[in-house]
Amino acid sequence: MSGRRGGTRDLHAALPTAMRAAVDDFADHLSRVRNRSAHTVRAYVTDAVSLLDHAARMGCADLPELDLAVLRSWLARQRTMGTARTTLARRAAAARTFSAWAHRAGLLPDDVAAPLASPRARRDLPTVLRADQAAALMDAPARAAEATEATDRNPGLPAETEAGAGAGAGAGPPEAVLLRDRLLLELLYGTGVRISEACGLDVTDVDQARRVVRVLGKGGRERAVPYGVPAQRALDAWLDAGRPALVVPGSGRALLLGARGGRLNPTTARRVVAGWTAAAGVPRVTPHGLRHSAATHLLEGGADLRAVQELLGHSSLASTQIYTHVSVERLRAAYRQAHPRA
Repeated sequence: MSGRRGGTRDLHAALPTAMRAAVDDFADHLSRVRNRSAHTVRAYVTDAVSLLDHAARMGCADLPELDLAVLRSWLARQRTMGTARTTLARRAAAARTFSAWAHRAGLLPDDVAAPLASPRARRDLPTVLRADQAAALMDAPARAAEATEATDRNPGLPAETEAGAGAGAGAGPPEAVLLRDRLLLELLYGTGVRISEACGLDVTDVDQARRVVRVLGKGGRERAVPYGVPAQRALDAWLDAGRPALVVPGSGRALLLGARGGRLNPTTARRVVAGWTAAAGVPRVTPHGLRHSAATHLLEGGADLRAVQELLGHSSLASTQIYTHVSVERLRAAYRQAHPRA
């Protein structure tokens, strides 16, 4: 047992039969009953398998033998291996969720993880762009399009930039992809939606009359998020000349399309954002960094914290309050730089 190695799949296959069945039922509960995303289900199942593998190594032959001492031993082992505090906190939460479910399902006589304390996660301030840097990033696809048009008119002129992830080496990306990338950036920064939410949008989710997008967020919660005039211009250009050039019979109602006409996937979208941050010459920022930037700039502009919470789709105000810390840190930095008594 102690010599067993491998990933989650191998550890799952090596679990005692009852434990393996419990993990499978837990995954089904998270997906079908709790309506958790595939990413969340995968993370919780990975943690549950790790916990039960550790329990089996400690001599637990069946699930009812799991107790608080085993749980604490599992977390302590993770800590000695250098696991980050945020990851430890998530794993403790996963253990509590698994234990509570197993107790309700009659697989555990007690909810053994209820007293399990989470390591206090240290919340680092998110990286955000300045407003001028965000503006430069939003303008990058349009500048690349202008450079491509100039090169087409005068082949002797070199292309100014090789832009997003869809760009071929040594050549500017097709106009349709440029229009798609422009809309993607405007949506991420202009609305603060998550990358999965942006990629999940359908054409019918956009209310152009009111300039609002209907977003399906975490836990299947739906919310309406407004967008501005620049995003509307990008949307008009994409729907007029971009999407029709990429659409194929299998595109369905997807708003954002990949180069082959399928729904744009988050992995490709992350590469697109990375490519444009490099092309724009701004600090490298992820799609989630654009979400951070949008929230910070809203608060700095005087938006109410609860309004920002609703826009971002946070279930708890505590998740939104991290952005107030960003604004305060910027204020302190400005004070230290400018005030003679700093």
